[in-house]
Amino acid sequence: MIRSAVKATGQHLTEHLTYDGLVRTYELYVPASLPRHPAPLLVALHGGLGSGLQFETNTDFDGLAEANKFLVVYPDGTPTGLGPNRLVWNAGGCCGSARAGQENIDDVGFVSRLIVLLEHDYDVNPHQVFVTGHSNGAMLAYVVACDDASHVAAVAVQAGALLEPTCHPSLPVATMEIHGTDDQNVPIDGGKGSRDISGTVYPPPVKALETFASADGCSARRTSADPTNRAVTIELWKNCRRSTSVEWIKVAGANHAWMGHPASPGAELLLGKPFSGFDSSQAVWSFLAAHPRAQ
Repeated sequence: MIRSAVKATGQHLTEHLTYDGLVRTYELYVPASLPRHPAPLLVALHGGLGSGLQFETNTDFDGLAEANKFLVVYPDGTPTGLGPNRLVWNAGGCCGSARAGQENIDDVGFVSRLIVLLEHDYDVNPHQVFVTGHSNGAMLAYVVACDDASHVAAVAVQAGALLEPTCHPSLPVATMEIHGTDDQNVPIDGGKGSRDISGTVYPPPVKALETFASADGCSARRTSADPTNRAVTIELWKNCRRSTSVEWIKVAGANHAWMGHPASPGAELLLGKPFSGFDSSQAVWSFLAAHPRAQ
């Protein structure tokens, strides 16, 4: 049973990791108490022009981690020149300085190294390592699953798209995408969003789910309305290998902002007002917790 978020009373750490010649920063939240058995680990990737600390504040995964006893880490992307906390990821086809030819930052390698480090430093269950992300962070989460599935049991994101031209996960990865029908940054049907500032023409987000469903060997797909929330339609791929599943949650009327939580100061100008009728953080953790890697 997934417990609702509570007050985060655990330990918050700002740490550094040198990878590929660069000093990278990440925020780590360790709950006040952890289970006696190995704990799950959630890697949470901020959106473009965000930061680890911003995503930590925006999502309240700390409160869910406290209630459900898992570790959560918020890595920082690459500076853009727009300010120290305006960071981006190299997700293949986006974004900015992180993927520029001169830089071409290896963010997949950074995330993989960070997972290995935390597995060494803490009692992490390697079958319960999960990745979430928003927007540009969601795009990176997909690429991590494509390129390093051995470290990732499941991925659950909001407002993503798969920009990797070839994706062949070495193991099945359970996958969930949450997307608002009114997203003007990463349109639900693909293309260039009217609010997007990266200049990227995105593939339809459903292509990512179809890719993972194919890789997972899923053989059944059905669409249903959520009886508890009239705004939500769910497409579910089932009968997948290793008990994985692939799920697309479409939220009518929602835009690009992380749903169910207040936006960071000034973020509404770029992302729109957060949709209040759906909690992306709760939905993400509910999906991930139900999909450990089959042993």
